[in-house]
Amino acid sequence: MLFGRAKKNPIKLPDKEIVEWKYTTCGYCSTGCSIEVGVNAEGKGVSARGVGGADVNRGKLCIKGIYEFELFDSSGRGEQPLLRDKTFEPFRQVSWDAALDRTAAEIQRIQQHYGRDSFAILSTGQILTEEFYTLGKLARGVIGTNNYDGNTTLCMSSAVSGYKRSFGSDGPPGCYGDFEHTDCLIAFGSNLPEQHPIIYWRMREARERRKFPLIVVDPRVTMLAQFADLHLPITPGTDVVLLNALAHVILSEGLEDRVYIDAHTSGCADFRALVAQYDPVTASRICGIDADTIRNVARLYARAGAAMSIWTMGINQSTHGSDGVVGINNLNLITGNIGRPGGTSLSITGQCNAMGTREWSSCSGLPGYRYLESAHYREEVARFWGVDPEFFPNKRGLLMTDIFPAIETGQIKGLWVIATNPMTSMANTARIRKTLEKLEFLVVQDAYRDVETIEYAHAYLPAGLWAEKEGVMTNTERRVNLIRNVLTPHGDSRPDLWIFNQMAKRFAQGRQMRFPEAPSEVFDEMRELSRGRLVDISGMSHEKIEQQRGIQWPMRDGAETGSPRLYTDGVFQHADGKAKLIPLPFVDDNERPDEQFPFWLNSGRVVEHFHTRTRTGKIGNQNKFSPTPYMEMNPDAARALGIEHMSYARLVSRRGDAVALVQLTQRVGRDMVFIPFHFHECVNRLSLGLLDPHSRQPAFKQCAVRIERIEQQDAAAVINRAARTF
Repeated sequence: MLFGRAKKNPIKLPDKEIVEWKYTTCGYCSTGCSIEVGVNAEGKGVSARGVGGADVNRGKLCIKGIYEFELFDSSGRGEQPLLRDKTFEPFRQVSWDAALDRTAAEIQRIQQHYGRDSFAILSTGQILTEEFYTLGKLARGVIGTNNYDGNTTLCMSSAVSGYKRSFGSDGPPGCYGDFEHTDCLIAFGSNLPEQHPIIYWRMREARERRKFPLIVVDPRVTMLAQFADLHLPITPGTDVVLLNALAHVILSEGLEDRVYIDAHTSGCADFRALVAQYDPVTASRICGIDADTIRNVARLYARAGAAMSIWTMGINQSTHGSDGVVGINNLNLITGNIGRPGGTSLSITGQCNAMGTREWSSCSGLPGYRYLESAHYREEVARFWGVDPEFFPNKRGLLMTDIFPAIETGQIKGLWVIATNPMTSMANTARIRKTLEKLEFLVVQDAYRDVETIEYAHAYLPAGLWAEKEGVMTNTERRVNLIRNVLTPHGDSRPDLWIFNQMAKRFAQGRQMRFPEAPSEVFDEMRELSRGRLVDISGMSHEKIEQQRGIQWPMRDGAETGSPRLYTDGVFQHADGKAKLIPLPFVDDNERPDEQFPFWLNSGRVVEHFHTRTRTGKIGNQNKFSPTPYMEMNPDAARALGIEHMSYARLVSRRGDAVALVQLTQRVGRDMVFIPFHFHECVNRLSLGLLDPHSRQPAFKQCAVRIERIEQQDAAAVINRAARTF
């Protein structure tokens, strides 16, 4: 019997008449996939494909990379600089000279009247490294404000802080290749299939060959948890308790690597005394994981030939985020799993070039992981740039999450926002709105004219997008890869590097310094400043990077290629050359569910979107999968409240309310709901934003809400009201 048509016509894809494929690197997440963009005879980007010879993605792309070329023609792009005298007045189109002159004059006016630090700069994780370096030179060496930070504080600051506390420096010590050598993997608050699909593919292929156990620690039954050998549905915000309990079992049962601990760590006695208080039975009452499971996981990890840990925002975005990272480092240090194939602590970074800003933007110090607190480093960089060392501050200023309260109190009067959108990314949206209204001058530099923060701006500078520029980015595994200029910038927008250089010329000190215009020349400056540093790129060039499809640092001058791992010799960046085992007492300072607000609110990513959907929300083949805010809710909890599947419900926290479509699923527990964080009109109206004391990163992941049934005819009105507030 014949089923279907007797004769089938093959699917035919239209010929896009590509005349050239141009090499670049994906500008979404931190995986660092190599891409070729197809350009037609009219000079338009019409297709994209993965680069088969690139080690990171080996020809594969996720849905975001496949359709990334459509960003060139996406709606809402900025075309012309804009100015206005007062907030909410109509903008007027002006020339670049007029916009830059006004911005420079306002910066100087504010600083002369209120002091140098009264003007702040907020950067991003999504421009090119040469641009980060140039912005850092401008901020630190010309404008001179110490209130300069990036939006990476919202996603990776806890990882940075944790690495510095444990190892003496930032810099993930491992690589994707460790999946191919490990014998045990724990993923903390990381949902790789949706967050970083290509890294997940690398891990899955290695696991199919090696059959290593996968353990997922996450309050929600994520896609990765469904594929795991063990899923630990931890109570939100208690990762430190679980990590201390794992260390307790390893040390009490003699499973630690005593030789490694003695040779390469300090502080073991105090650490051992602290974790002695976290026996599995005591810990289970706090973290919600039963004692036998804690013992089993600890034994699996410690007895593995090599074991590794990965994590993303589930650890970082917490009031204990930095401690969570240190706890993971402690676990790997006591088992000797740092600097060896298959043994590592590997933070999975969120933004495409969050590593580039950490390395070269000077947000947290000076270029190349140099501390402002060091007079030697201040002298070294000042001599290289040609400025007075006394012009630099002797310690870091306010982080992003502290800059906004400083605007509220009047300490900061002006703000320059670059490729980030705090009206959608910061917790407690209503408070941020009122904060921005207090500024005497706000300038927004962005590829998109329709980002919400522009509604409060006095000046708008349209910037080039992704592959409309040229330069490098660094991915999660410290791999530096190249973005070639595929198309010219849209309209009269300009590369960020050009904007920073033009701004420097409007300051007397900037005119006395050298600001190279070519990205390759900027990279040469970075190479010189990197010599002898942990982040040594002195052996790299744009040409070598493209030839090798990305190179991992360190790559010292004369080397053939980069180094996949750090600390292979057991020598760390603390003064004594040892890593620190740090005791981590747990203090429960989270907001927790109670009678008034009985549900945990958790948030995370979905595969088709990126951050607050400024880009992906405009790409039809991505936005159609998740076009509207929704929340996952347990069916039993919904039944008790009279809430039905695919109906709308209201979420209420102590800070605000939001309406979302309800998706009933067993992926969340009865006392929890989950919302993709891409829908800022929901999550950040509700989120708490308490800060980690070490990293100043907000606790986006844990807050308490109640759920209310809402009449469906009222839902549209509430959603429209929420949209109008932006």
